[in-house]
Amino acid sequence: MTDPTLDEAADMELSARVAAEAGQLLLELREAVGPVEDRDAADALRKRADATSHELIASRLAAARPDDSVLSEEGADDPSRLHASRVWIVDPLDGTWEYGQGRADFAVHIVLWQADESAPGGGRLSAGTVDLPAQGLARRSDDAPVAVRSLPADRPVRIVASRTRPPAVLADVVAALDSELRAQGHEHGVEVIDVGSVGAKVNEILSGRAEAYVHDTGFYEWDVAAPLAVAHAHGLVASHIDGRHVSFNREHPYVTDLLVGIPDFAEKLRAAMLRATGA
Repeated sequence: MTDPTLDEAADMELSARVAAEAGQLLLELREAVGPVEDRDAADALRKRADATSHELIASRLAAARPDDSVLSEEGADDPSRLHASRVWIVDPLDGTWEYGQGRADFAVHIVLWQADESAPGGGRLSAGTVDLPAQGLARRSDDAPVAVRSLPADRPVRIVASRTRPPAVLADVVAALDSELRAQGHEHGVEVIDVGSVGAKVNEILSGRAEAYVHDTGFYEWDVAAPLAVAHAHGLVASHIDGRHVSFNREHPYVTDLLVGIPDFAEKLRAAMLRATGA
């Protein structure tokens, strides 16, 4: 059985420490290879980085929490996790493409799912870390919440979206919101920006450079879990587009869609997305 003396503070420190170690390893691997111009070489670097980071994280968690389960993008899925009370959900390198391009918008995601019958979906997230090694920054689920802020007056309201898989209705949604906000006196309107990792996307909101993130073509629990835990801890809205709670440690660890944002804008974006899709 899991050690009953373990507490969430200890889990949080483990999560942050291991994520930082993996992040540093990713930087060192990339620096050792140097600038990569050849696509095959870049793909080889990405593959090696994913595998090496996974091995480090899995070994550290196994040593520190031998009775816990792990769900990792790079590991074999063990069905016994469905009956476990504690499951670490890990993405050893989120934003793999950006990492291979030498960009800074990649991350390491580590978060703990714990069974809790009183929580929506039968579980809750804690000890969440989004480590952004190339930015020298880590976001944790025990950080102090950011101050509630209103829409910016000196720049466009920004929506972060996937570069390769943005919502099909996003252009229509942006046009509708742009018109709505301009009519309310926000003269700079709305624009879309491109950022890599889900963790890096959420960090754009936390850093005050964007107001929301929306995705509707699906991804996996390891892409989403740690960023969602961090977003909730910082007071952001974070849910399915239709407002439903996002559940984790499912048999098929797939998340269909996600909306994250500051409260002042998230509900406007949600309503616009639902109108555009006829939901």
